[in-house]
Parts: sequence; C-alpha cells; structure tokens
Amino acid sequence: MQSPPLYRAHLVAATAALAAVLAILNGRYDYHRDELYFRMLEPAWGYADQPPLTPLLGKAATALLGDSLWALRFPSILCMVGVLWIAALLTREFGGGKAAQALCVWGLAFAGVALAFGHQLSTNSIDLAVWTAALLFAVKALLRDRPQWWLAVGAVAGIGLYNKHLVVLLLLSLGLALLAVGPRKVLLSKWLWAGAAVALVIGAPNLVYQAAHDWPQLEMASAINETDGTENRILLLPFQFLLVGLFLVPVWITGCIALLRRPEWRPVRAMAAAYPILLAVTLATGGQFYYPMGLVFALYAAGCVPVAAWAGTLSRRRVLVVGVALNSAISALVALPLLPVGIVGDTPIPDMNSSIPDGVGWQAYTDQVEAVAATAPAEGTAIITANYGEAGALMRYGEDLPPVFSGHNELHEYGPPPADTDTVVTVGMELAGLLPYFDSCERAGGLDNRLGIDNEEQGRVIGVCHGPVLPWTELWPEFQHYS
Repeated sequence: MQSPPLYRAHLVAATAALAAVLAILNGRYDYHRDELYFRMLEPAWGYADQPPLTPLLGKAATALLGDSLWALRFPSILCMVGVLWIAALLTREFGGGKAAQALCVWGLAFAGVALAFGHQLSTNSIDLAVWTAALLFAVKALLRDRPQWWLAVGAVAGIGLYNKHLVVLLLLSLGLALLAVGPRKVLLSKWLWAGAAVALVIGAPNLVYQAAHDWPQLEMASAINETDGTENRILLLPFQFLLVGLFLVPVWITGCIALLRRPEWRPVRAMAAAYPILLAVTLATGGQFYYPMGLVFALYAAGCVPVAAWAGTLSRRRVLVVGVALNSAISALVALPLLPVGIVGDTPIPDMNSSIPDGVGWQAYTDQVEAVAATAPAEGTAIITANYGEAGALMRYGEDLPPVFSGHNELHEYGPPPADTDTVVTVGMELAGLLPYFDSCERAGGLDNRLGIDNEEQGRVIGVCHGPVLPWTELWPEFQHYS
C-alpha cells in the first residue's frame, strides 16, 4: 500500500489557527503551580519527581524570549503544532487522503485534553509529542515492513526518558500486543532490539541519576498511588471518552475497530490491542487518566480514514463538520482561559478543568504572605511552604522576602533553612502538626484568592512559629513529602 501525498493546505491552516489561539491566550490568568515549580528547579540530570527536560525547555524559552508566562509556555505551542503534523503523517501512513487528513488535523487541533496541554508548559505537552512520534515510526516499521524505523522509535523513546518515564509503558504495551496478536516475528527482529539499545544509550544519564539516588521516582510513584490512586482508577475509564472530546469518540473507536479488522492493516493491529493493555497497566498502577492520550491520538488518526470514506455524501460531511465544530467549541471553553478570571469561579469550569484552580491567585497569596513576613524579625527568619506552587509563587512575585523553602518533592534538596533561623513563617501548613517542632506556633493570617475559586491554597493558614526544638539539619527530614 503506497502512501498518498501529504495535503498541506488544511495542515498549515489548522496548525496556524491553533498556534494563533494559544499564543493569544497563553498569557491570561496566571502560572500553573507546576510551572512555578519548573522556574525554581536548577539544571540537573534529574529530579526526585521527574526527569529534567521540561524544566530545561522552560528555562531555555524564558532565556530567549524573556521571563514571562507567555514565554514559558512557548515550548508547549511548538509541541502541539508538532503533534498535529505527526498525526497527519499517521493518517497518511494509513492511506488517508485529503479528506481524512483534514478531519485529523481540524479534529485534533482543538480537542479536549490536548488543548489544555498546549495552553501550559507541562511534561504532558512533551510526552504527547514523544508518544505520537514513536507510534508514527512504529507504524512505518510494521506497515511498510521497514524495520530500520525501530531505530527511530528507540531514539524518540530515549529522548522521552528525559521528560517522563511513561514512554516505557507505551513500549511495554506495544510489545505485549505484538506478542498477543502479532506479527510475533517482529519481536525477534535485530532492528527492534537495536532500537531498544538506542533508547537505553540515549536515556542512560537520566537512568544513572535515578540509580545513584536510590530511584526516587519509584518512591514518588508510590506516593501518588497512595494519595491519588483510588480517585485515578475511578476516573480512568469515564475520562477516556473526554480525552479528545465526546463528539470525536466515534472516530477513534472506529480506528480501533478498523485496525483489528482491515486485512491491509493487519501488520499494525497490535496498536489497537495495545490500548486495553495500556489501560490495564494504568489502572493497576493508579496512573492518571490522560496517560493513554498519545495512543488515543494514534487511534484517532487511523479512524479518520474509514470515517472520511463514510462521509461520501454532503449530508454526512455536514455531520462531521458540525461534530468537529461543536467539539472544538466545548473543548476551548473548558480548556482555555476564555472567560474573565473574575467570573470563571461562578461557572462549573473549575470543576471540569483542574488546571484552572491551580493557575489563579498566586499574586494575591504572595501579597498576603508578604504582609505577615513584614511583621517577623529582619534576621533569623525563613518561610516554609506546604508545596512547590506556593514556594514558586513567592519566588516569582515576592519582594524583600526572607529565604523561601519547602519540603515538597525536589525542593527538599534545596534546604534546610540557615542554622540561625529562629522564626518561620509557614504557608499552607497545619499548625497543630508543627507544634512538636517549635516552642510556639500561632495563626497570623489566611490565603484568599478573592476570586471565589477553590483550590489547594484557598482558606489555608499563614502561621508564625518560633524556637525550633532541634537543629535544622535534624528537623528538615520531617518536612520532606512527595505528591
């Protein structure tokens, strides 16, 4: 089966529209808590909770474009543009012509969670590009019988290890699917194992970092499973239908079915079989509902081929156009900061998109902490926050503040406070839990974003504690926590 040409008109138009929308809106609201964390991290081969790629990309963007929210998010725009091109190439590999490629790029340009990933700098933005690229190269290796492409799969996976280790789940699921539905001979290919070797060689420094630090990401994964595992398992299956949007679910389900049934796609039917395997692994580990996102994108790209063929009449094409338009409108309203921040709290959007509550109020919180810190002694005072979002906000917006510390994830490594610290301004921490470590603790204020949006900080205590009962080198391990 020979690939049709790549029809660039719709692809260029869709990517331009997406890039323009993201560029216009990416400076609205405020930093997401993860973005504030990325700003604080010093360049390294790895961190306790993640590999180094995403923070490094953020630092590179702000170094080139200026230290602004828009600049920090610029890499995510590039990633989503790249994902659209990769998805179009996937549809082309499956034999999709102009109509199929148009459905692919316009459907995915403003689709569900993907739009949210393009709006903020996150590991998910880069991971989506890594997964779709790895799947494109795997399709080339399988469908075109060009096993050399496994080297490209390995190279992309190796790079992906510097962003998240989740790409291993994709390769594991695909390998088990090949074992289950074939072609099994691929598992004996020297090219496939050479690709695995390439991934290990490229990703070795990050893996060495993890090994040298007693695999902190395993401890991190265990902590997430303990705190969020039950909720993640409950959300996993229902949210699969929201990843690209409800109106586009029939397209990617059609792609899954077609991969299993079409004789000409038999060499790549493992891609469809990999999806339930990946769901099972995610369910067992308590992973986030969006972990299978890259595979769903690939299934959607495949589904565009039979769906475009089905839409051979004007009435059916209208159904597709209306479906894509409605899906795009709803996704944009939920995922993007379209409404004024002052009224979004009166809508259900913060409950539908957790990124909204995590991306508001940081300036107000900083002002409230500054007011309390101004009453503390000028010498021997430090600030300790409950999480990296609060610490990052104080570092971004605070002026003339005492040194800021947190025991959250990698930030614990940046402590403890100076040995002469006798007064601590606490942010977001329960004072009752701190009393064993100080002579006294008292409430000095509270956090209020004044937007009516409930988030992790809203209503939490700002406290002042005096007289640590032990040296900080002994106390600091008590503040360490992962989430």
